[in-house]
Amino acid sequence: MSETDMKRDRGTAGHASAEPQSYLFVPGSRDERFERAWTSGTDAMIIDLEDAVEPGAKDAARDAVTAWVSRSRPVLVRINGRGTPWFERDVMLARLDGVAGIVLPKTERPDDVIAVLSLAKRKIPVFPLIETALGMWSAADIAKAPGVRRLMFGTLDFVADMGTDDDRDALNPYRAQLALLSRIAGIESPIDGVTPDVHDVERLAADARNGKQHGFGGKLCIHPKQIAVVHECYGPSAGEIAWAERVVAAVSRADAGAIVVDGKMVDRPVQLRAQRLLASATRRGGPCAIESLFDRQ
Repeated sequence: MSETDMKRDRGTAGHASAEPQSYLFVPGSRDERFERAWTSGTDAMIIDLEDAVEPGAKDAARDAVTAWVSRSRPVLVRINGRGTPWFERDVMLARLDGVAGIVLPKTERPDDVIAVLSLAKRKIPVFPLIETALGMWSAADIAKAPGVRRLMFGTLDFVADMGTDDDRDALNPYRAQLALLSRIAGIESPIDGVTPDVHDVERLAADARNGKQHGFGGKLCIHPKQIAVVHECYGPSAGEIAWAERVVAAVSRADAGAIVVDGKMVDRPVQLRAQRLLASATRRGGPCAIESLFDRQ
């Protein structure tokens, strides 16, 4: 794959459609759960071939993905990381019509992303998981690598690598850093890590609100019951929706000259933010908003 072929359209942060807020993992070795995950209401479904699959079951899980995915049921696939025995065979799944993106674990350098694109021989969105100190150190370069759609924060592995026992407050400076680097790179806001206790709704809501406050745009989920809380916390508030409606209405009425809403100038980035808020508020009800990724490949 040539350098020209691997160059991506860096205008992803400029479109007005809503990006996924919930990303639900489902084990690749449990194909009986695929349909339930698909119809769970999640914005994006991730079939996991890495942590959720034992070494001896990797080949069978890969076969299950091949048999199930289709363009009418697009999913992301978390492959095994570069340097593992399964990496190259996992990347081949990117050639399937129903695979809308690759989640790349333990991403530590831009070359990891480029290796995926080179093997896939296809322009496909890549979602690097930042899970180590080295990955965090290189995050600015990773965010600018060809094909990168959004960064994901692998908080549990990052905590283990850093030797801390706090996956919220102690990690907030890193969250802010990933949000800033994503903005500078011109990609969508990052995705926060999982809340492992699926029964602790209060912790899940607090984690989701914390991520949003630090510039994140969504959250990884490990159970369907987490999806509604994530949507509620990451979705626009009533005040934000009302503001967005005023902005869109003002733009539709405007002729030449400046547009002012609530005493403030409305430029193109503000218009796009208002449109995205309204899109986010109205998109619920169908499975997997990730279908829109096919339109941008």
